[in-house]
Amino acid sequence: MLPFLWEYRGRALFALACLVLAKMANVGIPLLLKEIVDILEQSDKAMLVLPLSLLLAYGALRLSSSLFNELRDAIFARVRYRAMRRLSNRVLSHLHELSLRFHLERQTGAISRDLERGTRSVSSILNYMVFSILPMLVEFSLVAAILLSQYDIIFSLVTFGAVAVYIGFTLAITEWRMEFRHAMNRLDSQANTQAFDSLINYETVKYFGNERLELDRFDTTLSEWEENAVKSQTSMSLLNFGQGGIIAIGVTLIMILAVDGVVTGEMSIGDLVLVNALLLQLFIPLNFLGMVYRQIKYSLADMDLIFKLLEREPEITDAPDAQPLVPKGGEVRFEQVDFHYQPERPILHQIDFTIRSGEKLAVVGHSGAGKSTLSRLLFRFYDVTSGRVLVDGQDLRSLTQESLHQAIGVVPQDSVLFNESILYNLAYGRPDASREEIEEAARLAHIAEFIESLPDGYDTRVGERGLKLSGGEKQRVAIARAMLKRPQILIFDEATSSLDSKTEQAIQQTLKEVARHHTTLVIAHRLSTVVDADRILVMDQGRVIEQGTHRELLERQGRYQQMWLLQQQERES
Repeated sequence: MLPFLWEYRGRALFALACLVLAKMANVGIPLLLKEIVDILEQSDKAMLVLPLSLLLAYGALRLSSSLFNELRDAIFARVRYRAMRRLSNRVLSHLHELSLRFHLERQTGAISRDLERGTRSVSSILNYMVFSILPMLVEFSLVAAILLSQYDIIFSLVTFGAVAVYIGFTLAITEWRMEFRHAMNRLDSQANTQAFDSLINYETVKYFGNERLELDRFDTTLSEWEENAVKSQTSMSLLNFGQGGIIAIGVTLIMILAVDGVVTGEMSIGDLVLVNALLLQLFIPLNFLGMVYRQIKYSLADMDLIFKLLEREPEITDAPDAQPLVPKGGEVRFEQVDFHYQPERPILHQIDFTIRSGEKLAVVGHSGAGKSTLSRLLFRFYDVTSGRVLVDGQDLRSLTQESLHQAIGVVPQDSVLFNESILYNLAYGRPDASREEIEEAARLAHIAEFIESLPDGYDTRVGERGLKLSGGEKQRVAIARAMLKRPQILIFDEATSSLDSKTEQAIQQTLKEVARHHTTLVIAHRLSTVVDADRILVMDQGRVIEQGTHRELLERQGRYQQMWLLQQQERES
């Protein structure tokens, strides 16, 4: 917690000073109470004097205790909530730095719940440390000092012994109970993931009538969670009863000793009141310690996954001496590239080609041929296993990722939009773009007329993942925001494969226009979409088996011609 506290060290120290002053005032109250009782006990009944000054001091101490406690809370609030903000930002930043491989494997619902619990637990730990544990330690130290200095050693021995037994019992039972909490956390995240998945895939669930299957799966997980929650609660009752028993025995022994002291004349009635008040002041927060310790343990358990996430190293990182990309026209070169996701399953073999500046290169082939992997390597979502990928003669591994990503615009097969306005989604390509530039990009993508026909125009919200727009409309928005980015290199990764023929033709015309002044890599399954490419590469099982223009490949009567004839037959039928 030190880095979070250090930013507001002045506030933290002031809050700590308020804490000490509040506890000194708190412990001073029983001392004044003893003096008041002793004065009343020693006064002659006929000459009974009201100790007004002591009563005023008593009231002032109570007011001071309240004042310093509230000051501490108010001063420390900024530290506490800034820590939550800092951790949330740090985790989200780290998630964005992690590789595509991690995000393809992650479960969004579980990470969302873990992030929520983890950031909340930082606040909890700071809260318990400053508002519970430190005050308890200060108060315990002050009470111990009074007992040791003013009373027989037996009072301190009984008090410290009861505290030691209490703490030992609390630690032992709490450690045993932690397995239930860990199981509850795991099952809670699992249930959250299942609920998210079933809602995200709402249409699929409906198509197959599997609402009952999803509910049963969700309820099975919650049933396990319920069992562990019940065990957690019943074991907590055992813990609370044991703590109450230890406190009762300790207080009873102390009171027996104090009453005996009064009977023998070694202690006054005021001393009895003081010892009783001190013990109550000590054991009341000590009783709270059990809950605080449990909550800290739970918070640490909640933070466990966040810590593990932060410790996970990004797969792709900038080299220590990485330099920004120096643009020279946008030439792309794949040089003897091999790649695999897992060693036992190679994807690309000896890929070697160049896309000259301003050229449009298409890559075609059956599913699983390795086409989309080329775009991921060019964007440096992954590093090549061997060989090199170069942009304008510069190895991607020697460049900063930020400068590389800035130079490349991507229109994917499934263009996912944010659940914001159309304007927000268009401006995402370059957030600092002016309204005129955004509207110009929309016109270039032939989407401006559609947007202006909507009742809310550019302020129309597109829905979750852009579901309120058709496939063609989403693709045009994706093209517009890619254009607004002003990249040197454009990648169209099967950007029209999920569209109907009429929409596909319209989008193809748009793509042809926007690609005119860019180095363009088009990854396609439908050959009809790439006949105008300057060059076409045909891939099969991770290898380039043919290359040339559309006409040259047809004349060669190889794999490309077979694919062309097959797709023509499918279209005619």
